[in-house]
Amino acid sequence: MTAPIVKWAGGKGKLVPAILARAPQVFGTFHEPFLGGGAVFFGLCREGRLHRACLNDLNPDLVDTYRAVRDAPNLIIEELQQLSNCYLSRPHEDRAALYYQVRAAKPHVGPALAAWLLFLNKTCYNGLFRVNRRGEFNVPHGDYVNPRILDRDALLRASRCLQRAEIVSEDFGDACKRAQPGDFVYLDPPYQPLTSTANFTSYTSVEFGEDEQIRLRDEFEALTTRGAAAILSNSSHRLISDLYEGRGYSVEEVFMARAINSAGQGRSPVPELLISNLSRPEVIQAFSSSPK
Repeated sequence: MTAPIVKWAGGKGKLVPAILARAPQVFGTFHEPFLGGGAVFFGLCREGRLHRACLNDLNPDLVDTYRAVRDAPNLIIEELQQLSNCYLSRPHEDRAALYYQVRAAKPHVGPALAAWLLFLNKTCYNGLFRVNRRGEFNVPHGDYVNPRILDRDALLRASRCLQRAEIVSEDFGDACKRAQPGDFVYLDPPYQPLTSTANFTSYTSVEFGEDEQIRLRDEFEALTTRGAAAILSNSSHRLISDLYEGRGYSVEEVFMARAINSAGQGRSPVPELLISNLSRPEVIQAFSSSPK
């Protein structure tokens, strides 16, 4: 089964069925301006509903990883096999030293960089991807007993899906502007924090605050005017509700278990918003007239 190959904070694995149920059955190009783990992309591929895609993320290491998985999966597998053998053959108490050695020796690009990121993703604390303000990965060792560092079949399945995708790293506004009438866009931005201690937007060194949420709303409206179907997920926060309600959008509250949280009690289901423009007249008209 095709599934995400990286564990990502805010990943939408549990929300995918609800998103796919609300997505158009037939569309042109699929766009994901905030790719992350790509759960919706892989879900569409798994269901046979994906013909072509444009995937974007502002994190350049993640983008390079997906490009390498698409273009050179066997080279990544070779690199990961070596890392896996070296890590798992060590006594448990000696693995952290190798982890920090690998973390400090970041390759620049290509399959080696992809293997580096995937290795850290499987062995770091809680599968969390976080960078500091200099863009440096800074998550500590995870100390797992027997992590599955290399999943050969999953990488090859992901590579086959990614053959259909253009993969870029640019501002989400530029990524949104690529969408044409009859296309489908899924937007999964860094969520508006519900409390002052719940703010996690450190996927890149760029902050995503209230001004960015407003700019994203404006891009959502532009997509609608252009006739591109769009679904957006975000926290059930009054700011987000106020930005989208009263504009003819569907704004639904759904519950989703948190996949990554340092405290067990933080993983209980929490309300989130799914916002869709599929009932807006501009989108209905575009999908009734656009060839797919």
